[in-house]
Amino acid sequence: QVQLVESGGGLVQAGGSLRLSCAASGIIFSRNDMGWYRQAPGKQRELAARISPSGTPNYADSVKGRFTISRDNAENTVYLQMNSLKPEDTAVYYCNAQGQTSGGRWHDTWGQGTQVTVSS
Repeated sequence: QVQLVESGGGLVQAGGSLRLSCAASGIIFSRNDMGWYRQAPGKQRELAARISPSGTPNYADSVKGRFTISRDNAENTVYLQMNSLKPEDTAVYYCNAQGQTSGGRWHDTWGQGTQVTVSS
């Protein structure tokens, strides 16, 4: 069974930082593309950042230069370091994994989400 468990969300003032973590199980982590998406109230879910199995990142324009995605293949964990946070970054942040499960099947799985609130 594939599980993604996010942590690290919370309330922070504008200009502050947070680090999100997503621990994965049930997958061959090194064969999964990992991503962080976010959904603000009344808006569609959107990409924040993704990282390929080899570590190549891809960022939404809105977070470039402020957010950094990274992965630790030994710990089966993906991180999102968020700096210079703005009130418009307020959203539920979801971890996503796409790739091969431990059983050899292809999957596309979402975590339960973690709330990030940035006060002005």
